[in-house]
Formats: sequence, C-alpha cells, structure tokens
Amino acid sequence: MNRREALAILTSAIAGLGILMAGDTAALARPGKADDLYVRCARACNDCKAACEACVKHCTAMIKAGAKEHEKTRRLSEDCGDICTTAARLCARKGPLTPAICEACAKACDACGAECGKHPDMKDMRDCARSCQVCAKACRELVNSHK
Repeated sequence: MNRREALAILTSAIAGLGILMAGDTAALARPGKADDLYVRCARACNDCKAACEACVKHCTAMIKAGAKEHEKTRRLSEDCGDICTTAARLCARKGPLTPAICEACAKACDACGAECGKHPDMKDMRDCARSCQVCAKACRELVNSHK
C-alpha cells in the first residue's frame, strides 16, 4: 500500500467519524450522488490540506535559506490548508454551511495553486498546485449541486 492509498483510507475513516461525531448516523445510510460529492470533496480537501502543509514546510525552509519571495506562498498555503480543514469537516457532517465554505475553499485553492504553480521545478510546490486544482474542482462540483 502506497502513501496515497493509505491517506485515502485514513481520509475516508476520518470523514465517517466526522459524520458519527456530528450525530448524523443516518447520513452513512443514505448513499447517492450527493453523498458521493460530499465524500469526494472531503477527501480532496484533506489531500489539499496535507499538500499545503508540506508546501508551508518547504517554503519556511526556503525563507530561512534567504529566498524571501516564498513568504507569499507560505502564507497562502497556511490559509488554504486551514480553509481546506474546515471544508473537509463540514463536508464530513454535511453541515448547512458546507456550500459556503466550499465556495471559499475553491477560491483559496485557486489563489494558492496559482502561486505554487509559479514554481513547477519544486516538488512540494508542484504537488500543492496540483492538489489545489483537484480540491477547487471538487468544491465547485459540490457547490453547483446545491444551486
């Protein structure tokens, strides 16, 4: 089992626990397209959060080495990771404000991904940009399903 598969399994377990902890056990028994959107979005948000955290760590090291231009990317990645965490939690429990936070998450991912995308030669930043694209797409699909 590779790291991505292990993370996907862990993310699914966390999403399920989030639903249980929120007291919405009926949500687990309601399979359907909307449920798939919530699960997919929660997974994408958790993956993006992890990529943002790796990017923050990378940018912090770059800044310490004198590359001050990574400050903006570090700050965007911190904010994006925090928003992704909140979006994942709301998706897991299908909270009434999920579409609102997912709309904000998509915008944060757009900004973070664009900034990280300026450094495709750096793995952590390239991975973050890619993860931000996937997360923004999943968030927008969920938001659009509520219109």
